Amino acid sequence: MGRQAEVAEFRRILAEGCGAVVHVHGSAGIGKSTLLHQFAWLARSAGRPVTVLAHEPAADPPLPRIAPGSLVVVDVPGAVPAAERLLAHVPDDAVLALADREPPPLAWRTDPAWLGLLHPMPLAPLGAVESAELLVRRGVPEAEHPQVLAFTHGHPLALALMADVRVHGARGGTGPASPPRVVNTLLAALLDVVPSPQHRAALEAYAQVLVTTEPLLAALVGVPDASGLFEWLCTLSVTEYGSRGIRPHDLARSVLDAELGWRHPARRTELRRRASAYYQQLFTDGEDRARQRTVLADFAYLHRDSPLVGPLLAPVTAAGSAPAGLDALTIVPAAAPDLPDLLALAERHEGPGSARLLAAWWEHPAATWAVVRAEPDPEPAGFYVLLALRPEDLDDPAVTADPAAAAAAGWLARHGGLRAGERALLVRAWLARDTYQDVSAVQTLITLRLTHHYLAADQRPALTLLPFADPGFWAGGCAYTDFERLPAADFTVDGRTYGTFVHDWRRTPPLAWLGLLCERESAADPLAVAPPVEPVGGLRVLDAEAFAAGVREALRGLGRAGGLRGCVLLRSRSVAARTAEGAEPAERAAALAALLKETAAALAEAPQDRRAHRALHHTYFSPAGTQQRAADLLGLPMSTYRRHLAAGVARLTEELWRRELDS
Repeated sequence: MGRQAEVAEFRRILAEGCGAVVHVHGSAGIGKSTLLHQFAWLARSAGRPVTVLAHEPAADPPLPRIAPGSLVVVDVPGAVPAAERLLAHVPDDAVLALADREPPPLAWRTDPAWLGLLHPMPLAPLGAVESAELLVRRGVPEAEHPQVLAFTHGHPLALALMADVRVHGARGGTGPASPPRVVNTLLAALLDVVPSPQHRAALEAYAQVLVTTEPLLAALVGVPDASGLFEWLCTLSVTEYGSRGIRPHDLARSVLDAELGWRHPARRTELRRRASAYYQQLFTDGEDRARQRTVLADFAYLHRDSPLVGPLLAPVTAAGSAPAGLDALTIVPAAAPDLPDLLALAERHEGPGSARLLAAWWEHPAATWAVVRAEPDPEPAGFYVLLALRPEDLDDPAVTADPAAAAAAGWLARHGGLRAGERALLVRAWLARDTYQDVSAVQTLITLRLTHHYLAADQRPALTLLPFADPGFWAGGCAYTDFERLPAADFTVDGRTYGTFVHDWRRTPPLAWLGLLCERESAADPLAVAPPVEPVGGLRVLDAEAFAAGVREALRGLGRAGGLRGCVLLRSRSVAARTAEGAEPAERAAALAALLKETAAALAEAPQDRRAHRALHHTYFSPAGTQQRAADLLGLPMSTYRRHLAAGVARLTEELWRRELDS
């Protein structure tokens, strides 16, 4: 229990039956969340409905309906703005209880409208009686209380940790220290007495990732079954729970991470590499978009220490374990009623010319509009517009009429090398209502959603062009993520020049890109880590016609010694995906031959393609020697055989081209 004064005050607020905002504030580990949980229990005991808002990153559930007389617990980073948004949408007799490290905003404390509504509740360290009660509940002998109290100064997290250390048989220090130093010392003592090296590894591992699940822990520690280790972590006082898993208290996380960083930096790097590999596997397994988006937030968290992108990830890394404000945001397709508000935002931040240009894209088939919402606020919190530009779109009048699209199309026509069936993705506009293109929760969510667009197999572009109103500010983050500055695609609207960056997903595809970021995260000089080296001679970006010619060339060379030497398809993306970096020509030739045979064999599975497959088989893969002999084996007239063979080559080329675009 404990916190008798605060509990008594809360009981009084409930008894009054009026609306109230209870603002609990204090330092890390002081017990804010614990007190909010106690408030929720008291409200339920009094028969009041309770709604707890504590969503995980990248989740976007709708705001639940708030019943009259409810207690609404807001236990998320960024609780103050969340409470401000909620106040206009909850019943007058509802009580909001929120936790924050800082006191209530000055505007709340000085605005007459808040008089009688606001109840600040600062949390100080526990008193001697409450501290002793906590220690008794944790099994610390009474004879040791004076020493423990002198060391912890009543800091709840330090008291709980001291109890953990004593239960495991160690002794903490005895000198006075600040709470962070206490936690540091106690965690060091706990590390010395964990049950086994594997338990220590588990403790170190879950400090590296945003949220830990049992399968992730198994991957990090390198064991087939981590259930025992996971359950042990759940017993620790520093462990907090969420809907997606567990995480250490932010203060404990900082200490564990720092301790591992100086003691065993290679181990720290390896843990993050394993986490990165795990997230990549999760992302590529299946088509669960919600899970993919969540994984991107987890992956981004691994880069929190980068001087180039760490400052840009503040909404993900805030409070050490949960992204501030992201949980309250959703992204949905824009609807016609949204358009006036979105154009008004564009005009406010970019000028009337920008708004007019964007309006022209509203019903264009190349454009995708998405709006960011912060429930329950009815006004858009931000939006973005994407243009999918195919080779045949580059001279579209709508493209040439827009300076941004025209600049992108001009560069693509000269240097983009777009092939039939490929598209470039131009992020035509993106902004947050209150902060435009500055770092914010809205900006971060848009970045994560755009990254999902780039990586998801069903919508992956060949290239991405990304413009910024302040390209200098974003240059470091773009360089880190392998987006090159592209002055040739800069454009000017309403007197403001926008700087553009580009990434070619054909040269550094998604998995290679994620691997590059993993390498850069642990490098002393991230930008010295170059993108993956292409095979000798470089990859060839082929159009459909050149690719089809390459298929015919490869078929003719099959079965002959050196017959595939020099074939244009040896430099294709499909072959590169099957061979190691820097593979010898013979290895690439073998990979090309296997690709041709596998793709042809797949045609035999479809009834409509079987005759074409048989003609291919007896001509190229198990050749009869001459076309006449192949026709005789198939029992076909020569004209019919040639028609089947032409159909087989066409279908084989079609399937190989599809694989090339997906590689």
